Amino acid sequence: MDKAPDAIIKPKNLPATTPHPPSTARRGPEPAASGWLGHHDEPQLAARFAELDEKARVTAVKMTGGLSPVSLALAWADWAMHLSLAPGKQMHLAQMATEQAQRYAKFALRSMQPNSENAVDPLPQDRRFADPAWKQWPYNMFAQGFLLSQEWWQAATNGISGMTRHHDDVVSFEVRQALDRVAPSNFIATNPVVRAEIAKTGGANLVKGSLNALDDWQRKNSGKLPAGVDQFVIGKDVATTPGKVILQNNLIELLQYEPTTAKVFAEPILVTPAWIMKFYILDLAPHNSLIRYLVEQGHTVYAISWKNPEPKTDPHDADISFDDYRKLGVMAALDAIGTIQPKDKVHLLGYCLGGTLAAIAAATMARDKDERLATLTMLAAQVDFEDPGEISLFLDDSQIAFLEAGMRERGVLEGEQMAGAFQMLRSNDMIWSYRLHNYLLGNRMPMNDLMAWNADSTRMPRRMHSEYLHKLFLENQLVEGAYEIEEAPIALTDIRTPVFAVGTVTDHVAPWRSVYKLHIYNHTDVTFVLTSGGHNAGIVSEPGRKNRSFQMLERKHGERYIGPNTWLKKAPQHQGSWWPAWQQWLAQHSSEGQVKPPSIGSTEYPVIGDAPGTYVHVR
Repeated sequence: MDKAPDAIIKPKNLPATTPHPPSTARRGPEPAASGWLGHHDEPQLAARFAELDEKARVTAVKMTGGLSPVSLALAWADWAMHLSLAPGKQMHLAQMATEQAQRYAKFALRSMQPNSENAVDPLPQDRRFADPAWKQWPYNMFAQGFLLSQEWWQAATNGISGMTRHHDDVVSFEVRQALDRVAPSNFIATNPVVRAEIAKTGGANLVKGSLNALDDWQRKNSGKLPAGVDQFVIGKDVATTPGKVILQNNLIELLQYEPTTAKVFAEPILVTPAWIMKFYILDLAPHNSLIRYLVEQGHTVYAISWKNPEPKTDPHDADISFDDYRKLGVMAALDAIGTIQPKDKVHLLGYCLGGTLAAIAAATMARDKDERLATLTMLAAQVDFEDPGEISLFLDDSQIAFLEAGMRERGVLEGEQMAGAFQMLRSNDMIWSYRLHNYLLGNRMPMNDLMAWNADSTRMPRRMHSEYLHKLFLENQLVEGAYEIEEAPIALTDIRTPVFAVGTVTDHVAPWRSVYKLHIYNHTDVTFVLTSGGHNAGIVSEPGRKNRSFQMLERKHGERYIGPNTWLKKAPQHQGSWWPAWQQWLAQHSSEGQVKPPSIGSTEYPVIGDAPGTYVHVR
């Protein structure tokens, strides 16, 4: 296919982006003059009223940190009103409170005995009270009282007939946040581990903790990365796989990695990461770099490094659309690869949001009879957003209106704001545990490459993020057949290339059952893998890593659909990393035999510089 001339911008002389024309809404006939206002004055006043509303929303966003008070109020009103209409539920909660009081009283009688039996056990993932010191009186009383309260509130905010599912989730989340704030593990007076450390160090731990808190505050206000991140230097400690930048446009740098084997598979791999974070999640330290692993297995690998939008220096960045990521990202990269390897099809890999984009690109190419893809691999990526996981707590019409008000003022969704949302989803681990270890115990939690990458956040263009939230999360257009590319709808059922999809067991961003729904919307061979770990650690799961396992099962085209629960029972269990299984799958879907590695770059796409490029350094 001919390369679209406006999709590629020649390196070393980058012109400014072309601003997108403002969207226009359909308008009815001009209203006739009525009352004391003429029709010429009404549009001007309406614009002023709208501007006033916008300023009010922006002010509210600043006061609430981006959370919509309307959304929260509606959820609590829904809970309170439906609970008031449920006398049976009220009686059940009253009975439960009485039984808990009795259990707590019985526990109090034996609480001074060593290893006394608990009145209630913490959830399996709750490690706050794991230290043996919490078994001692009176700290066991504090812990048990908290856990009983948590148990009661969980019952009080779940299972109320008539509540919308979204409001139920929001209220449960808010109660969990409130309880986490007052957990006895957060306070010096009620935490035996902290008190023991004070006795041991003479209070030096609190001095160190205060210095840690001051350092964090200074770093945050000066725009510096969190403590410990600096020890992982991009290009030196992470993102070290040798390669070259062969394309740079206003949205991406395309990296081509140097071969390490004498022969390679003919079909190259194009890595499309999410632009929510930097691309090097797939190229961390040498021992856990997926890109390096693929190169060492004889694959030619290209990877997209997304630009971190900067509306302050380039106002046009705010108007980058979701489809710009397809055109200037995936399609521009495929065009460049096509000049280097014109006869070879491409294995397209997409991770997280990059996986959703890869599926959209593949469906568009299938619609347009573009046959450049050999396979499609999707890592922790959704196409059906009916059940997008805990992130849906922050996504309803009111909340998105607040987000858009903030984005219109700044031109982007700040990376710090998005990171804060994900931290709230795991506040016990990412907020309160951090505060305990760093501020109360005075110990800097050790940093690893994955944590350093997670702290290296990016910004989201206003227009792209708004389109993403409305078209995918709220309207679920991609699986409804309503998602349009270039004024024509696309369908995932048009994809005919084999698909390899990976879900992770404890993923709170893309729940694996939501990822699994790809089976419903795809009429080709689908190999699905469910691996241990979460959204990031489950994907960065190199061979040799301890305590890793996965299940894998292929559904051939024409075979009947089975649900996720049946799949769990049927799919064989394997120990170790899923990477080798995927690499073998890639090899099976590549040409027989291996060939001489392609050149790095081409006449049309000459080498610009060394990997990992320049875009990855923008913060």
